[in-house]
Amino acid sequence: MIALLSGTLVHRELDRVEILTSGGVGYECLIPLSVFESLPKEGATVTLHTHLAVREDAWHLYGFSDRYDRAVFQRLLVAKGVGPALALGILSALTPERVVRALREKDITTLMRVPRVGRKKAEQIILDLADKMDTIGNAPTAVGVTASPVADDAIRALIALGYNQLDADRAVRSVMDGGAVGDVSVVVRGALGRLTAKGS
Repeated sequence: MIALLSGTLVHRELDRVEILTSGGVGYECLIPLSVFESLPKEGATVTLHTHLAVREDAWHLYGFSDRYDRAVFQRLLVAKGVGPALALGILSALTPERVVRALREKDITTLMRVPRVGRKKAEQIILDLADKMDTIGNAPTAVGVTASPVADDAIRALIALGYNQLDADRAVRSVMDGGAVGDVSVVVRGALGRLTAKGS
């Protein structure tokens, strides 16, 4: 099992990277959007926590920023009808923390925001995984700040304005890291400022 991959980032795309190890071996890793957004420039050193999926016709390596993200991906694979491609799609549309919260709270609506996940699929994933998320561990404390009523309300407001779940989560997290935690309107305004700056 290949659990960790470290080397020079020689190529990157939205859904995959190529990493050259010090031993001269190049690996292709499929990645969620969140990993792509955190990648350094090509030529820099990068380390990914990996999961190797073996099929009769192909071996695919999947890369994640930390062990928690990989654990969420691996847990998603337990659900009926969820293969690596769909699990990666879920983690590209939602943050791992939001996925875990949606499953624990049986939040069908949030899961249905993911492409290729309709009501029936969302219900099946929740049925298979809702009681299996307590053993997955905790997210790194730096990314756990959005699990609050204020954050949830702010994220919903941003989604209603047309932003996707991942961008909304990150913008709200950034604002709340700065100490704006008491008022939803303050958080939303701050998050909008960051999203606007990002898009400019």
